[in-house]
Amino acid sequence: MKYNNLGRSGVKVSELSFGSWINFGSVLDVNDVKTLMKFAHDHGVNFFDNAETYSKGQSEVLMGEGIKMFRREDLVVTTKIYWGGNGPNDIGTSWKRLVEGTKASLKRMKLEYVDVLYCHRYDQTTPIEETVRAMDHLIRSGLVFYWGTSEWTQAQLEQAYLVCDKYNCFRPTVEQPQYNMFERKKVEHDFKTFYDRFGLGLTTWSPLASGILTGKYNSGIPKGSRLESQDILRRELTTDRIERVKKLLKVSSDIGCSPSQLAIAWCLKNPNVSSVILGATNVDQLFENLNSINIKSRLTDEVMKRIEDIIS
Repeated sequence: MKYNNLGRSGVKVSELSFGSWINFGSVLDVNDVKTLMKFAHDHGVNFFDNAETYSKGQSEVLMGEGIKMFRREDLVVTTKIYWGGNGPNDIGTSWKRLVEGTKASLKRMKLEYVDVLYCHRYDQTTPIEETVRAMDHLIRSGLVFYWGTSEWTQAQLEQAYLVCDKYNCFRPTVEQPQYNMFERKKVEHDFKTFYDRFGLGLTTWSPLASGILTGKYNSGIPKGSRLESQDILRRELTTDRIERVKKLLKVSSDIGCSPSQLAIAWCLKNPNVSSVILGATNVDQLFENLNSINIKSRLTDEVMKRIEDIIS
């Protein structure tokens, strides 16, 4: 496992990380979570990702139980604040929401601090100055070590940097965007100047494009799959994408890896990606995905061109 600096910060994160979205608290119980977290850690993963909204807080509770198995200093634990409930002050990134939400997350995980706190979305109803200064306060209070954003636009993030510099506040260290062979614009174009200019790091999610890049939807949507129950995801399963995936299957076969490993290794090849977040429901699936680190070297310039010709 390779460990990358999180952007321009000094903290090191494993190039592959383990996230709790969808699975913790819905598919996986506490024993499953412990098994998968230990397996991930045994294979070099030190970065574990969460959010207050995942399973309405239960995901954080389960991860907190898993964290007890390790020395806290060996982990980089993250969570995200935005959707905390149904009340008028339970949504957004106001000072009140961020401080109260962070303390509630820490209580659920039974932690004194999180290494990285993300603003899960940009809050149109709160001045950016308030959000920036609240995050700065959380860092200076010791509850958070670094802060970042999730699915912010180029303009929103640049505005945050300018406000940080104006008020001498800690800058965001990392953005968490979706990034895969079908979702590239933000990472490869919108933020292109931010990596050198601001030292922006990336912890990317959905490397398999909700499973589409595995090829399991090439012949239709299986019963019980995620796409069967989620209309938004189902709309991503276009005929054009299926045809591209079929061509990608030939590439993965030619270099001796699974379609999942090809998709994850492709993300890892981007030097601006600090960590690629994996999700898994069983050890076999997690083991296969973690082995993507051994596929990176097979993605030669020639192979990368073959992939680019298919997905561009």
